[in-house]
Amino acid sequence: MTRSPSIKTDRLTGIAIFVQAAEAGSFSLAAERLRLTRSAVGKSIARLEERLGARLFLRTTRQQTLTADGQAFYDHCVRALAELDAGEAALSDARLSPQGRLHVSAPVLFGRLCVAPVLLELASRYPKLELQMSLTDRVVDLVDENVDLVVRSGPLRNAPADFVARKLGDQTMRLCASPDYLARHGTPRTVAELDGHHGVLYASGRRDVAWPLSDQTGTMRTVTLKHRLRFDDLETIVAAIKAGAGIARLPCWLIADDLRAGSLVALLPDASGPRIEVNLAWRRTRHLPTRVRIAIDMLAARLPATLAIGG
Repeated sequence: MTRSPSIKTDRLTGIAIFVQAAEAGSFSLAAERLRLTRSAVGKSIARLEERLGARLFLRTTRQQTLTADGQAFYDHCVRALAELDAGEAALSDARLSPQGRLHVSAPVLFGRLCVAPVLLELASRYPKLELQMSLTDRVVDLVDENVDLVVRSGPLRNAPADFVARKLGDQTMRLCASPDYLARHGTPRTVAELDGHHGVLYASGRRDVAWPLSDQTGTMRTVTLKHRLRFDDLETIVAAIKAGAGIARLPCWLIADDLRAGSLVALLPDASGPRIEVNLAWRRTRHLPTRVRIAIDMLAARLPATLAIGG
């Protein structure tokens, strides 16, 4: 294991003054450039020589030159100051232009269709940005999985105090079916008239997911249509109902194009049920990296309009 060098809080004290004195060729000129007194420069060099235990300058009444030790030390100091300048410049560039790895997690389908296009545009705009996306429907731990931003559906209840959340909007669900199915089975006008219709359900595992819907009186009730088709993939459900398999309850952002094209028809707009929050979350920090901040701003600017479609 490499041993860390001892920490000396005054290690850089006087270095910049020494380099200026060496390059100027005189304490007086160095003092003028640094806007200090000649005495202040002389005292700083004297303290530095005492700390190093070495003579850095040969001084005569006519000239001032570096000793062999002074020249060797000067060469090291110039390289060290150049590294510090490069580090400060890199931080300045990072503040002005996002760079480095940006890791974003989002639900699979919403992430692929809605989040990814925004982030790909961001990556195209900033060539030093390294984009990593994790698409999953499970709850992601930002700390354990080293994620910068996460898009989550549903309210962020019991979120840790060191998290920051920003609501992007509400996901609205709509009942829909194909014109062909409705021509064969009729168009339901109320929640009660859904009885007897065929459903295409989203289901994970063995449990069916009932639909929370508002009836004509505004009372919320759960409805499960008779069905023989269940999928854990929303795009497969869209394909099934476009083929006339039945009625499905789907997010508006997913079916907006099909509704505009007429390949699907929205049903019972007043019975869509509760809306689902979509939030953006990240770890609280005093200095939010530019790459994270600019991604937050861009997602917050674009995704609310996507979620508002059909809402």
